[in-house]
Amino acid sequence: MDLNSASSVVLQVLTQATSQDTAVLKPAEEQLKQWETQPGFYSVLLNIFTNHTLDINVRWLAVLYFKHGIDRYWRRVAPHALSEEEKSTLRAGLITNFNEPINQIATQIAVLIAKVARLDCPRQWPELIPTLVESVKVQDDLRQHRALLTFYHVTKTLASKRLAADRKLFYDLASGIYNFACSLWNHHTDTFLQQVSSGNESAVLSSLERTLLSLKVLRKLTVNGFVEPHKNMEVMGFLHGIFERLKQFLECSRSIGTDNVCRDRLEKTIILFTKVLLDFLDQHPISFTSLIQRSLEFSVSYVFTEVGEGVTFERFIVQCMNLIKMIVKNYAYKPSKNFEDSSPETIEAHKIKMAFFTYPTLTEICRRLVSHYFLLTEEELTMWEEDPEGFTVEETGGDSWKYSLRPCTEVLFIDIFHEYNQTLTPVLLEMMQTLEGPTNVEDMNALLIKDAVYNAVGLAAFELFDSVDFDLWFKKQLLPELQVSHNRYKPLRRRVIWLIGQWISVKFKSDMRPMLYEAICNLLQDQDLVVRIETATTLKLTVDDFEFRTDQFLPYLETMFTLLFQLLQQVTECDTKMHVLHVLSCVIERVNVQIRPYVGCLVQYLPLLWKQSEEHNMLRCAILTTLIHLVQGLGAESKNLYPFLLPVIQLSTDVSQPPHVYLLEDGLELWLVTLESSPCVTPELLRIFQNMSPLLELSSENLRTCFKIINGYIFLSSTEFLQTYAVGLCQSFCELLPEITTEGQVQVLKVVENALKVNPVLGPQMFQPILPYVFRGVIEGERYPVVMSIYLAVMGRVLLQNTSFFSSLLNEMAREFNQEMDQLLGNVIEMWVDRVDNITQPERKKLSALALLSLLPSDNSVIQDKFCGIINISVEALHDVMTEDPETRTYKDCMLMSHHEEPKVTEDEEPPTEQDKRKKMLALKDPVHTVSLQQFIYEKLKAQQEILGEQGFQSLMETVDTEIVTQLQEFLQGF
Repeated sequence: MDLNSASSVVLQVLTQATSQDTAVLKPAEEQLKQWETQPGFYSVLLNIFTNHTLDINVRWLAVLYFKHGIDRYWRRVAPHALSEEEKSTLRAGLITNFNEPINQIATQIAVLIAKVARLDCPRQWPELIPTLVESVKVQDDLRQHRALLTFYHVTKTLASKRLAADRKLFYDLASGIYNFACSLWNHHTDTFLQQVSSGNESAVLSSLERTLLSLKVLRKLTVNGFVEPHKNMEVMGFLHGIFERLKQFLECSRSIGTDNVCRDRLEKTIILFTKVLLDFLDQHPISFTSLIQRSLEFSVSYVFTEVGEGVTFERFIVQCMNLIKMIVKNYAYKPSKNFEDSSPETIEAHKIKMAFFTYPTLTEICRRLVSHYFLLTEEELTMWEEDPEGFTVEETGGDSWKYSLRPCTEVLFIDIFHEYNQTLTPVLLEMMQTLEGPTNVEDMNALLIKDAVYNAVGLAAFELFDSVDFDLWFKKQLLPELQVSHNRYKPLRRRVIWLIGQWISVKFKSDMRPMLYEAICNLLQDQDLVVRIETATTLKLTVDDFEFRTDQFLPYLETMFTLLFQLLQQVTECDTKMHVLHVLSCVIERVNVQIRPYVGCLVQYLPLLWKQSEEHNMLRCAILTTLIHLVQGLGAESKNLYPFLLPVIQLSTDVSQPPHVYLLEDGLELWLVTLESSPCVTPELLRIFQNMSPLLELSSENLRTCFKIINGYIFLSSTEFLQTYAVGLCQSFCELLPEITTEGQVQVLKVVENALKVNPVLGPQMFQPILPYVFRGVIEGERYPVVMSIYLAVMGRVLLQNTSFFSSLLNEMAREFNQEMDQLLGNVIEMWVDRVDNITQPERKKLSALALLSLLPSDNSVIQDKFCGIINISVEALHDVMTEDPETRTYKDCMLMSHHEEPKVTEDEEPPTEQDKRKKMLALKDPVHTVSLQQFIYEKLKAQQEILGEQGFQSLMETVDTEIVTQLQEFLQGF
């Protein structure tokens, strides 16, 4: 591409590509895509975006295309890679002038230079760093800023490389420029501090911007540029100097307004100082040892004393608390149980911590955390009134402790209390004792103090286990407080029920539960929404607890379920609805079938909620979870939900529908429990199976559930299901078997085994294409025992329950292996005998014995030749399935089942599903559970004796080991 002639053409097309008219835009984008691989294209782009007279939008687009080109074509091994000659020209052009006037474009240019540096610096681009170093020294403000911006992005990118060779290069770079980076930062910092008092906001902002950028460079060099940074005086000098600089910057905040760009930049710089310390502590805890004392002194003084008044701000306090927390929790600073085994560095760090965290310091931190930082603020109380749901969501934010003040203070309290619980437990107990009895509802401050102390007692529940008689406290103090209905007391009602939730799994006697359930029923009717939501949370913790007893809960079930449902209807936020649904799900799961009388209202409401939540996939996931437990609780009655339930399953498991990304896992689980609970198949339930084929192609982590669903259909309605879907399913299985893991192969073959078990006539016909695969596996001696075991189970089913099909299969395989049928049968029996130890389940061992015995009586010489092996397997199976009656000294087949046997369900066990019942009925027809192995062997041997005569039979028995014969005779006593 000739630069001179091409520039105007490319410029024109770029201009068209910025158009809002798609008729103009689309052809332009297509043309640019074609040019991407043309030599010279990126040189033209460089000329365009460095020409400040052109339209900003066109230049912006040129930068973006250039940046994407680096990702795709800069590497030498990339298809259509740029030539080394063009790359050399481009590198030189990129760092010729740091004079881009537009901030956004300047940032993009800095980023793309960093992308090239990641690939080429320093080997192909040794002049980059020296050029940047020289450029940040120039007096021109614009050039200096742009060079510094680029310097930061290059440093950031090079610091992120992780290969050993790249790390070594960055260490070399850091050593070479660290001194310069420090002096550059000091220069800009001093300039800023001098200008703060001048009142020239523009100059202050300009120098502060340079201070921030140079500090960002230093952060990357300090944290990532040294293997043992504590051995470098410049690094440690910079880090120790941070505390003084921080004080200077915090003092500057007094003279800078609270609502302007300067203030925002100042706070960002202060936070960046703390990030340097936090990152350094995270990456180099041992090197940080000499900074522990200063860090703790600085953080504690600004956060827990008057020093910070008027200069600190929320994000800074959060960072200081994180610094304290990371020092307290750092494993590098914790000695071994055997103190002498610890490293000298660890012992030194531990001593510094112990010397700092004295009783007065810890007491002050604990009291200030509780009495100052735990107090609900005016802003929070206003939010409680104006947006109660928003308040509860804010209070339960996940990882927000890193960034938000309240969660951060709570995490710090937990960590310090855990580390120093012997010192702090008496302090907290004393605070509890001063708050005994009711609190005056007119004294809002006293109410908030009590709320804060109760918060601390809840957070420290595990540490206070031996120090608080919670059951007594619950009866005497907490329960009466829950009964105070005054509106001003609502923070305490909410806090007390939360506190009980924290102690439920720690220390709460089972016989106290009914009192708690009574209180929960009352609080779920509270006038305040926040109290009700918190009560629902505690209810979930209560029913989730391992000491939960259904009999204690049932008297309150109807009331609670009704009130929870009303709460679900009342709340409007997606997060809150999800939360209440999870509580409902939990209750339904624990009480199971006993929920049936009370779910009518929920069943009617869920279709409406599903429709309303079309744009909220996470809420839909919560609905699916609720439906799963609902279907399990309703059992066969869930069939009444099909008009709503089946379309939900259909949508959730249809991979052509976008929502499946969120809904698939729960949708499959719902599909499975629906099948397991279904009393009979319906055309609609059968039709959903059309979704299965694409799911099997996905081969995702949900494959196991898919196989369970397929088995569910086989147990539910094998004939209809196999006639409708077996051909397509068989094709999917044939494609899957060579591709999937051993475990996956077992899952596929279990489906085939179940189909043969449930439908011995149709099963083999429908899965006929897979049976040769199994046959080959047996003949070739599959090396994985689990796979071989299921191969033999499939073969055993066909041989025992569909002899004619086995004969035709044997005939087909004899042609494939070019052998006589008898010879091949002999090889199969021989391999079966050889690998019978692969079968670990007694049911399958018995199945193998029955299948091989079904070949008797026979005058076939091959079968008679394998007689010894067949008897060996049979006796081994007898050992597995026979139990001896100690009184009569007779043996009984423990696998036999009768219609009269009804399994007893204990209170803790879930009642049998419809599928469990189907499996029981199937077992009552299965030879494994209906045929006595003992009697079957006797009858087969007797029939063989009749064919061969006494002498011939005796000769045959002599081929069997005498010890095996003795065991056989023992089992057959009485026949």
